[in-house]
Amino acid sequence: MHHLLPLLAAGPLLGATLLVAAGRRLPRVVAESFACAVSAATGVLALVLLPHSSPPLTEWVGGWRPVHGESVGIVVIGDGPSLGMAVLVSLLTLAALVYSWHYFEEPPRGHAGSYPALMLAFQAGMCGFAIAGDLFNMFVFFELMSVVAYVLTGFRIDEAKAVQGALTFGVVNSLGAYAMLTGIGLLYARTGELAMSKIGRGLDAHGRPDALVLAAFVLVLTALLVKAAAVPFHLWLPDAHAVAPTPVCMLLSGVMVELGAYGVWRVYGTIFAGPGGIPAADLERALVVLGVLTAVVGAVMCWHQRHIKRLLANSTIAHTGLFLAALGVLTPEGDDGAALYILGHAGVKAALFACTGILLDRYGNVDERALHGRGRDLRTVGVLFGIGGLALAGLPPFGTGIGKAVSEEAVGGPLTVLFVLASAVTAGAVLRVAARVFLGLGAPPPKGAAYETTGADEEPETAGRLDRIPVTMILVPAVLLAGALAVGVAPGFPAVVSRAVAAAGTGRTPVDVHWTSTGVLLGCLSSLLAVGLAAVAVVRPGLLTAPDWALPLRRLQSGHVGDYVAWLLVGATVLGALALPGVLGG
Repeated sequence: MHHLLPLLAAGPLLGATLLVAAGRRLPRVVAESFACAVSAATGVLALVLLPHSSPPLTEWVGGWRPVHGESVGIVVIGDGPSLGMAVLVSLLTLAALVYSWHYFEEPPRGHAGSYPALMLAFQAGMCGFAIAGDLFNMFVFFELMSVVAYVLTGFRIDEAKAVQGALTFGVVNSLGAYAMLTGIGLLYARTGELAMSKIGRGLDAHGRPDALVLAAFVLVLTALLVKAAAVPFHLWLPDAHAVAPTPVCMLLSGVMVELGAYGVWRVYGTIFAGPGGIPAADLERALVVLGVLTAVVGAVMCWHQRHIKRLLANSTIAHTGLFLAALGVLTPEGDDGAALYILGHAGVKAALFACTGILLDRYGNVDERALHGRGRDLRTVGVLFGIGGLALAGLPPFGTGIGKAVSEEAVGGPLTVLFVLASAVTAGAVLRVAARVFLGLGAPPPKGAAYETTGADEEPETAGRLDRIPVTMILVPAVLLAGALAVGVAPGFPAVVSRAVAAAGTGRTPVDVHWTSTGVLLGCLSSLLAVGLAAVAVVRPGLLTAPDWALPLRRLQSGHVGDYVAWLLVGATVLGALALPGVLGG
């Protein structure tokens, strides 16, 4: 079975190549059907391989196996987390392709295959990143998915703001990639290896960590935290989501950002977790501090947004902070909770973006104020949007609920309050939008500051405003929410996730992961708080206007790429300072 692993990346890439080569002769329906078939086949392959992932599957691409312990080949790994991420990537790519069936206006002759080809290339990059077993090829796939994401973000090239958002996205993420490549060079200079497990053993053989190891750690993790949109590396994300087509937003927030958090877990556990790497206490301090900061900033920015796509993007930032905090405590429960949370969040967030895309294509608007009461005729969409908001709060029995509950059990203490409040505030913002837009409750929200992006000047992504919503655009968010629900209610699924994570070479035994009365109560509490916040915002909007201390956070979203690069450098410096004490102590 291990010989099939490379097909998870090669299959979509080959499909994209064929679409580009034959695009001039293919009708649009054939090109889009072919892309859906390739995406679905890749997901099926990952599902077929998943039961065989313990012990992990290993394949040296091209037969370039190590000789006398020395390796020059490319290794891919198929364990539970990597194959699980490949399944998630494939399912969301398929959902985005189905949602966007005949979505954009008819492309020029000879370009029918361009958009589905880009989506398949994006899938190939993300799947390759998930299964990469050596650090350099993780970087290669990091770059592949990044470059395709830039193109997809600026797909509507006739709009200046789309090009600007894609350029900002590209500059910031490319700097992260350069940092990662430099860190890889330092690790190769120290160990002479690129396979992650071999790098880890090489660092351990060298002895205690020193400045070179610290520098490599900071550079590699900076790239991954940029991709994860952790504060202060996050500023590119709302700008990209504001201009990217809705199907692309479904993938950016649904799975690409989560791959950044997955990369942090994979790289630390395989390379830096040993005695020659970064001490556990230093990583815990770094991830928990950045996680708390990310959750707080993301939640505050989410609440004070009128542009619905930016609101959802900031919600993604807040939940990234919760993922990092759960991973940062370095316990089996934290890893399992983050894994379940990511699975549930992917379906919920992709569904919310899908519903927002319907508003955009129906009314040419994603401004909460301008849309007040206009969504009354979209009852099904309103119900789906409201369910998504409750699921985002961690309402049992959604997958977000079980992931949040297990994570809260892992972090304990004050961090539990953070999980409750961050999920409540982000969900409350979504429910506030649902109440105002789809029910017409309360007065329109007050006007914001002059620099606020409203979303009132957006253009539909379809050929024209939709008088009738296609069935596929309704079906996709419904299925995604059903999938998020299945994560929480499928018998034994949390235990399966726990065993898969434990078998991924972490050296940990599976833990008993299940719903607890405390987890259910906290999930209900955060949901009630979300409903309460939404109700107050609708009835007494003046009570929840932006406080003075929140205004500087909004001004940071300046749109100037130079500002974002400066904050990237600040973030790398902070990350190094948080990890420095253990190295000095060594």
